[in-house]
Amino acid sequence: MGRWTQYDEDTYRLPEGMTRTGYDADTGRYYFTDKHGGVWQGEEGAEFGEMTRVSDAPSSSSGDEQHGRDIEEAPTRPDGYQLLATNSATMAHKQDINAAAYRTLLPFFLIVGVALLLIWRLVLSPGLASPVEMCPSGTIGHWVHPGDTCWDISATYKCSLEAFKALNPKIDCESLMPGTTVCVPGPPLSG
Repeated sequence: MGRWTQYDEDTYRLPEGMTRTGYDADTGRYYFTDKHGGVWQGEEGAEFGEMTRVSDAPSSSSGDEQHGRDIEEAPTRPDGYQLLATNSATMAHKQDINAAAYRTLLPFFLIVGVALLLIWRLVLSPGLASPVEMCPSGTIGHWVHPGDTCWDISATYKCSLEAFKALNPKIDCESLMPGTTVCVPGPPLSG
């Protein structure tokens, strides 16, 4: 790769009075403006080369005024503001509604609705339902902690292992899961 030189600049490579003013990425063409305001385009895919005239200089303005302006620049008023695009039909009077856009958004709104209902049910209203008594009268519930065994729980509440299994017929003592509630007779005794 060679070194940079002044011969690589536009002022050396372009004809006198020509300036590069734009590039169209879709077609791969560079656009140039001459000193009279005429617009030229280069060959497709080439940075420099043969140019063809696209349009003549605008008749309403001189070449000096157009020199250095962007060819895609929107027209401006003397006070610096740009004109808004005007359309005879306003948005309030537009009748053609794109129903496909609403069909595309419907699943999104359904997911948001379901998420809001789940949040309301799990966070805001768990206390609305009356608690279900899991243990018969004369017994209390015990929350199983990690490492608890049936023997440890029955020993804490001073009851036999057979009485513990009779109160909890569905509990498997070999795989006692933390977080489950088991029934035990009376309050725990400190010992």
